[in-house]
Amino acid sequence: MKLIFNKADLLHGVNTVLKAVPSKTTMTILECILIDATTNEIKFTANDMELGIETIVEGEIIEKGMIALNAKFFYSLVVKLPDNGEVELTTNDNFETLFVCENTKINIVGKSGEDFSYLPIVEKNSSFELSQFTLKELIRQTIFSIADNENNKMMTGELFEINGNELKVVSLDGHRISIRKTELAAEYEHKKVIVPGKTLNEISKILSGDAENMVSIYVTENHILFEFDHTKVVSRLIEGDYFKIDQMVSTDYATKVRVNKKEFLASIDRCTLMITGNDNKPIIINIEDGVMELKVNSENGSINDNVNIVKDGKDILIGFNPKFLLDALRVIDDEEVCIYLVNSKAPCFIRDEENKYVYLVLPVNFNTI
Repeated sequence: MKLIFNKADLLHGVNTVLKAVPSKTTMTILECILIDATTNEIKFTANDMELGIETIVEGEIIEKGMIALNAKFFYSLVVKLPDNGEVELTTNDNFETLFVCENTKINIVGKSGEDFSYLPIVEKNSSFELSQFTLKELIRQTIFSIADNENNKMMTGELFEINGNELKVVSLDGHRISIRKTELAAEYEHKKVIVPGKTLNEISKILSGDAENMVSIYVTENHILFEFDHTKVVSRLIEGDYFKIDQMVSTDYATKVRVNKKEFLASIDRCTLMITGNDNKPIIINIEDGVMELKVNSENGSINDNVNIVKDGKDILIGFNPKFLLDALRVIDDEEVCIYLVNSKAPCFIRDEENKYVYLVLPVNFNTI
């Protein structure tokens, strides 16, 4: 096999698929990136058996062939090749691979591409479409509230649910829930799948975020396929029934607060100055007519901060983990936000009038003394 690449194209291809290379595996072939130039296209593929990525890389095929190269070594090698150079890659029957770029020659040993685990075939019977920008935003606005451990597998993924022309994305970790809805360009049959958070994180890094370029998403019983630009991302789905979110999200409230998001965010941020290391001190919020007082008492000292609000309903004193409030507020683009509360022990809801977004945050116990 003999291929010629521009270094920037080669590096982009390696970077794209590298995200599906497992950090630990007993199968050494999975530590590789497959270079497949047996057709008229050059394809790079990586697969950890849960997530697989394939991308078409710009380059010239002088002689067709296929090779699997250790991904970390391949990446490190390409990064250190001379910039803006043309990279010539040649393999022989013993899987030796020679890289030539300007005055640099590097020879490494690869593996047979025939031993590589190919991506599963996903039937394209059921699909929907949205822009790269929309998908990237949906992930950004929800991914922070998935669980970061495997104790409950369901919480490590996100629910993707389609009803007609609406896509709803949900994540939760036991302390909070994030819900985002977006309108699709067409009507689709009802679908509910749970997509691993790892998959969504990696897709988000690859997406251009362009509002004009679309992502086609295909769903089967066990897999989901994302196709965009010249890239395919295939992932196993998380099996099981997702949590009954509708039963957790209430529209009842005793107190409604309207506040400038930027001012509220800045106030919480100031209060967190008093919380360092493993200190789990809550932020205590006292809501009265026209003003919201935020307070933190910790070993480092104390802080009181006031924010002007518009309040409907009862006064309330409630405590929160400040990180959970910050995470939600940072992904809301509205100038003002509305917060709905029932009492000091019930969840608060940050949501817009159309319920395009809903962020539920559980309160925490606190000592006012």
